[in-house]
Amino acid sequence: MAQPKLHRIGGLPAVAALFQRDPGRVERLFFNDRMKAEAQPLCQQMAAARKPFRHVPTEELTKVAGTPLHGGIVAVCQPKGLTPFEAVKSFNWAKAKEPLVILDGIGNPHNLGAIARTMAFFGLGRLIVSDHPEQALPSDAAFRIAEGGLEWVDVYQVANLGKALPRLKPHYQVIGTALGAHRSMKDTFSSNDKPLALVLGNEEEGLPATTLAACDDIVTIPGSGRVQSLNVSATAAILIHLLAGGMG
Repeated sequence: MAQPKLHRIGGLPAVAALFQRDPGRVERLFFNDRMKAEAQPLCQQMAAARKPFRHVPTEELTKVAGTPLHGGIVAVCQPKGLTPFEAVKSFNWAKAKEPLVILDGIGNPHNLGAIARTMAFFGLGRLIVSDHPEQALPSDAAFRIAEGGLEWVDVYQVANLGKALPRLKPHYQVIGTALGAHRSMKDTFSSNDKPLALVLGNEEEGLPATTLAACDDIVTIPGSGRVQSLNVSATAAILIHLLAGGMG
C-alpha cells in the first residue's frame, strides 16, 4: 500500500496551530533565520519527540515548501485524514446546535482554506465536502491560506451529496446558495427552529441541480448590481457570520 503524501504546511500561524492541535503529525521542521526565535519552542517539541528540525537558508526552505510563500517556516507532516460522513451522527450535532458548512464543488484550494479560516474564527467546527469531481480537499495551499483554521475544523467527506442531504433534514434546515431572486437570507437565518446546514457550490457553475433540489431553501446575498457576485469565500464569510449568531 502506498504511503500517504506528506503535507508541507507553511507560515507561522498554520505551523503553530498544527503543533498546538496535533503535534504527532509533524515529521520534520524547517525554518530560516527570520523565524529562528519563533521556532525555538517548536524545536524543543521536535527534540523531545526525536524528530529532525533544521535551520536552513531561505532558498532551501523555498525548495522544501515548493513555493516562496512559506512565511519562513515549514512543517512536513502526515495528512489530516478526512472522516467519512455518517448521517446518523447529525442527530447529536443538531442536538448541540452545531451549524454545518457543506461544500459541493469548491475547486480552488485557496477558497477551501479561506472558508476553513472563517469557520475557525467564528467557532464552527464541522465542514463537509462532497465527492464532486471539482471539489478541493485539504492541501498544502489550503492549509497555508487557512492560517491554522483547518486544525480547528473537522472535515468530513460524503459520497453523493444529493442523496445524503435528505438524511440531514430530520435534524437540520438545509440552505443552498445561488444567484438570482431567492428568499431573504435574514428571514431564512432567523426563522428556523432547527440548526442550519449551509451548502456552497462551485466558483463558476454554482450548486448542481440535484443538490439544489435537495435543499429546503435557497438564499442569495443581494448587492448593488454593479458586479454579479462575490467570491465564494466572501459569500461564505458573510453567511458563516450569520450562522454563528451574527444577526444583531
